[in-house]
Amino acid sequence: MKARPFLAVVLLVAVLLLSLGLAGWWLVWQRSPLQLQRQPLVVPLSARFVPRSAPLALYLLADGNQPVDYARAVAPTRQRRPSAEAVARLRDGAFAAAGIDYSGELAEWLGPEITLALLETGADPGDTGWLLALRSRDDQGARRFLQRFWQTRSLAGTDLQISRYRGMGLISGRGALLGQEPAPLATALIDDDLVLIGSGRGVLEQALDVSQIDELNQAASSRFQQQLQQLERGVVVVQARPEALQRWLGLPASLADDSRVTDLVAALRPQGTALVVDALLGWKEPGLQLDPAEPEGPLNQLRGSSRQLLLLQNPASLLASPLAPALAPLAGSSDEEWLPALVATRDAGPLLWSETADGWVLGTAADRPALADLAADLERQGLVMAPLTLASRGTDPVQVWTRLSLADGRGDRQLQASLAGARSQSGAWAWWGQNLAVLDRQQSARGLPHARLEQLTALAMPSAPLQRAMAAAPARDWIEGWQPWRLLSGLAGTRLSEPVQGASFAAQADGEALRLRARLELAG
Repeated sequence: MKARPFLAVVLLVAVLLLSLGLAGWWLVWQRSPLQLQRQPLVVPLSARFVPRSAPLALYLLADGNQPVDYARAVAPTRQRRPSAEAVARLRDGAFAAAGIDYSGELAEWLGPEITLALLETGADPGDTGWLLALRSRDDQGARRFLQRFWQTRSLAGTDLQISRYRGMGLISGRGALLGQEPAPLATALIDDDLVLIGSGRGVLEQALDVSQIDELNQAASSRFQQQLQQLERGVVVVQARPEALQRWLGLPASLADDSRVTDLVAALRPQGTALVVDALLGWKEPGLQLDPAEPEGPLNQLRGSSRQLLLLQNPASLLASPLAPALAPLAGSSDEEWLPALVATRDAGPLLWSETADGWVLGTAADRPALADLAADLERQGLVMAPLTLASRGTDPVQVWTRLSLADGRGDRQLQASLAGARSQSGAWAWWGQNLAVLDRQQSARGLPHARLEQLTALAMPSAPLQRAMAAAPARDWIEGWQPWRLLSGLAGTRLSEPVQGASFAAQADGEALRLRARLELAG
């Protein structure tokens, strides 16, 4: 009988130790930078000061150190310091552009919410100002920052103006970092834990005005709230109106100028050493009609390695839509791309385009498009079709297209034929190639392009009618052509594309919106 109390005490102690261990693990996990991967999206408090008419708003739901700590945590041992320094340079450069020294003025008190918004300040669409909202970790941090902020600038000869607007104290003047031209600045302190910094007094007055009227600010927008619920997770949220899509986000004019586009909301989150962007592009009715991809398409029939591939459900429709710029390999901008571009415009899908070391290869249904539908266009391009029997293919002929041209020879001009493309058929699928070598590879190779298939699988959008995956080299070329990426590289003072190991993206209809997802793989 005496053993029972003893066993009960041992059990109680074990339960207490286990509870303490779980509580400690939970606290460590909550403070871990890896938590950024699963951070739920919520409406930022500072969105109350951002007008719904703002062309662009960016919300960072973390403090200035968490992205740096995350980069250090996921990088290989030898790359931890360089990775953290690269993110830190980007952070410092972004604040320096606003005339603020992060290390000297923000690092001690900045909390987990940073907002940057572009506001219209005049009748001209080009007249824009900026608003920066910074949350403090404590009640005193924001106040101490403003005191030092203006004290430093007043000692440098800046004339300060102190006034009140809607019950809030405003301080305005001019400020700049060393070596930069002074620019108008204005600040306000909200509830002792939120600092507003604007590119002038008028910007802050506009922010304070909309904070008092729910119908005018983003925080009270039911549409914005619903979009965040759909996106679910993220560390960075971008909200953009149509006028900002091309100017600030570098999206194609075909999208930015389409009268049906209403807005864009995107969320960025880290996923291991990759960055994932989920976006919703709002459309007025009628929106884009995109059929879901077929589960059994040519993707699983592709053989051999691939530098990049593109899978389309209805290529003819997509090429005629605002999404056409995403289908650059099928634009027909060169002689080598003319044949796949022609096939795509005549094909109802599914269609697969792949770039290999030997050239491009195209996969379509065996009966679509029919060769008769292409004959007139091919003839206008001076292409001659002929069957070719190869020993490697037995009795199945290969259709080839050649272009005849005159070449200078010794003393006379000779007629020369150059191969423009070839087509073979295997079961239910037809394969078009830039040359015979790629068709031989498609027939003889055994392995699948696993690297590209894994990229598409990681997107988790198997039904998307538009999917594209790229290896390191084409991914770097693609990302370096994107305007915001060049801006970020300028702020960081380094070439940010060097760690890029691959990229992929997909698009599909999602109710009244177009769902876009992109994944950028970085060296890890």
